[in-house]
Amino acid sequence: MSDIASKKSASPAVLSLAQLLEQQLSEERPCLVEPGLLPPQGILFVGGEPKVGKSLLVANLALSLAAGVDRIGFPIPAPRRVLICQFELPVAQFVSRLALMRGVLGAAADQHLLVDTRATGHLLSAAQGLNHFVSAARAAAAEIIVLDPLYSTHDQDENDTRAMAALCQSLLRLRDASRAALVVVHHVRKSIGRHEIGSAFRGSSALHAVGDSYLLLTRPSPQLATIELRFQFRYAASQPPRLLQLDPHTLWFSSADKPPATVAPRRKVEKADVTQALADMGDQARYNQLRDQIMNTTECSKRTAQLAISEACQQGFIVQANGQYRLPL
Repeated sequence: MSDIASKKSASPAVLSLAQLLEQQLSEERPCLVEPGLLPPQGILFVGGEPKVGKSLLVANLALSLAAGVDRIGFPIPAPRRVLICQFELPVAQFVSRLALMRGVLGAAADQHLLVDTRATGHLLSAAQGLNHFVSAARAAAAEIIVLDPLYSTHDQDENDTRAMAALCQSLLRLRDASRAALVVVHHVRKSIGRHEIGSAFRGSSALHAVGDSYLLLTRPSPQLATIELRFQFRYAASQPPRLLQLDPHTLWFSSADKPPATVAPRRKVEKADVTQALADMGDQARYNQLRDQIMNTTECSKRTAQLAISEACQQGFIVQANGQYRLPL
């Protein structure tokens, strides 16, 4: 008999409504992270573009949970025991990262934050690997388990709905056997829409069946150090997006009051912008040089700069000859 099977309760499987209501009242607990971000024994998926700061934000959240303090703008009612299973950094390097973040909190999280130092190589999609994570969670008496990133915990095809559904069942087994909430770092599809959240995650159709909340990190502008958090909750009220900024010295995120005025790129480039860009370059430039100069000086997109050059040529504001663009004589 597997370790997970041995955990099955001896209590009856069929209960009356009266029994269920009584049980619910006796077991009702506040959210681990408010407002509704992480319910008790819930599953939170955290995703975003590569290098946007997912792992740093989740480490901040884990430390905040272990210390029972609000450090990144999410109320945390009480300290919790948190088990981190991370697969991207060597243990020593990961501990160094935590030690730097710890400088903000002192020793408040020390006894409640635990790290699975042997997580690498174990797969949720295999019975032996799943048992490893369950055993680690029990050894830690974990109330929250962090899996960072999800793709390192399985060998399934994330484009195969059935394979992802099977992986999600493994997540549910881990949650039920450990009786812990899960924070799962997962990557997103290569191209996502501005208003996509849960559907932006790889294998989203399967994830929607198990996730309680979804947190998506995006960077509003490549020129800015801020990130935007967007939320999707299954059971809680929706939340407006939030902006955070990273302190590179402490590796902690904090609230950014409002986006600078440069967040929205200019949509219109005037003809004078094109001629001025060319004049700044010595009255003559190749196409790519001129396009990049316009993008830099007006903070517009590549497509907008290309259209501006085309229109300026058609209207005679600039002239193209022998692969060069110049001002008219």
